[in-house]
Amino acid sequence: MFHPSDPAQHVPVATYEQMLEKVRYEGAYPTREQAEQAIHTVLAGLGRQLTGDERVELAARLPVEAALVLTAQIPVAEPLTGWAFVKDLAARTGASMATTRWDTGAVLTTVAALAGPDLLARILDQLPSGHALLFGRAELTQAA
Repeated sequence: MFHPSDPAQHVPVATYEQMLEKVRYEGAYPTREQAEQAIHTVLAGLGRQLTGDERVELAARLPVEAALVLTAQIPVAEPLTGWAFVKDLAARTGASMATTRWDTGAVLTTVAALAGPDLLARILDQLPSGHALLFGRAELTQAA
């Protein structure tokens, strides 16, 4: 019987080439290499933030090359807010905050499409505030 959370039974909805071209288009990168570097940097960062079933299910929905980058990371004890996530990536790469925010949006909007709305909602529930905007979604907050 098919179980959607079993990664062995889920076939990614896009090839790595398709994902790379989508990120290249979204980020308006002049070269494949720039898009590939953005994918690697952002997915490695995301891999340090996600745990549990959401991490496994997301990896199953990504092309193998992208899933390996995500799952090669050891998750941190406390995930970062969206702003701190971008700041951390900028510090690791030496890029400006603006460039890093751009790269993050180009990659994570593509990841959001591959994840689908249900898994994306669960991922966002797991992460601290500020991540929804990085995935191209509205940040909804509760009234006090």
